Amino acid sequence: MKAISYNRYGSPDVLKCEEVRKLAVGDNEVLIRVRAAAVNPYDWHFMRGEPYPVRIAAGGLRKPKDSRLGADVAGEIEAVGRNITQFKPGDGVFGSCKGAFAEYACASESKLAMKPDNVTFEQAASVPIAAFTALQGLRDKGRLQPGQKVLVNGAAGGVGTFAVQIAKSFGAEVTGVCSTRNVEMVRSIGADQVVDYTQENFIKSARRYDVILDCVGNHSFSECRRVLNPRGIYVGAGGTSDNWMIGPLTRAIKALVLSWFVSQKQVMVLAKPSKEDLTIMGELMATGKVTPVIDKRYSLSQVPDAIRYLEAGHARGKVVITLE
Repeated sequence: MKAISYNRYGSPDVLKCEEVRKLAVGDNEVLIRVRAAAVNPYDWHFMRGEPYPVRIAAGGLRKPKDSRLGADVAGEIEAVGRNITQFKPGDGVFGSCKGAFAEYACASESKLAMKPDNVTFEQAASVPIAAFTALQGLRDKGRLQPGQKVLVNGAAGGVGTFAVQIAKSFGAEVTGVCSTRNVEMVRSIGADQVVDYTQENFIKSARRYDVILDCVGNHSFSECRRVLNPRGIYVGAGGTSDNWMIGPLTRAIKALVLSWFVSQKQVMVLAKPSKEDLTIMGELMATGKVTPVIDKRYSLSQVPDAIRYLEAGHARGKVVITLE
């Protein structure tokens, strides 16, 4: 089978599309014929080995121990292990795995859900990391309630496009922040108000919010406090980082200390795989409350180009890899 692999950290040039041995399915796994996969910052962090703590997860400080790449997957069950009870060959599924950038991938039963019939494989593959971040950030960290006002900074990105729609499904009033070219798109997915950051700085606005989901990280918690209600919650869901994560860690500690002395709170969200949340996202898509926004599609051999495009920081929604 063909798969993307890498044997050293670096730019997308280290990625190779090559023939590898077809995977053998374990007793507690399913073998998926991959129909689509999604590209995430998660992938290029592993590819580059940056920030450095990522190298521990990759199993090697000098080079990755596991050469596979890709986490978000959608496809058809090819085979099941002897202990699998929820799926059978031919089922359409989506979820998380190791090595999604390949013709076949193995995944745990606990990290997959059935794909709704009215959802394409590309749409389903775009869900896991981005939608988990948005859902868990708004529901668990932000404790978003119906009727509350939420601002999504970076509303046109992978996480942001899910966040706008998920917040609307919760019954919230949503303001999205994006660039001029994305204003109409963000409005079309349900935002009640859209702030063009090239024309207006949201932290200087007279509006106040109960929850801010920040997918960009270009404003500090101290700055965002100005537009948070007295008991508002700032949820950090993205931003820049240096190799040793000293800068982001310092900012997080400062915000945590500050939150001890003020009524507003700052929290961070790190997406966790969840079968229950996959099921929730499947239901939201099946009922039309959430429609994944897909910017560009690439073939398996074009994964390096897809990652270059995502790294440039201008993707509208998700970037997906399609396998025929």
